[in-house]
Amino acid sequence: MPEAIDQLKEKKHSDDFELWEENVQVVQMFLRMQTQWIVGMGGPVGLHYPSLEWLCKLYAVTDPAAMLEGIQVMEVAALAFFAETRK
Repeated sequence: MPEAIDQLKEKKHSDDFELWEENVQVVQMFLRMQTQWIVGMGGPVGLHYPSLEWLCKLYAVTDPAAMLEGIQVMEVAALAFFAETRK
């Protein structure tokens, strides 16, 4: 994972991207979960969902099921990125 961070830091092009309003809360929650990765021998394997449940309560998320689904989409994309950077 440190190699992936180094690669991101070395990028020469802009990292700006558009974030649709309907995705803002999911992205914010994903960033809050950034220290909650479960890591196995091969690297990250997924997020610690009990932490997500606690954060949903803390931040008064009105639709936790939708939040979980949004987090899972980002989690799958992140895991694919991690796997690609390990090659």
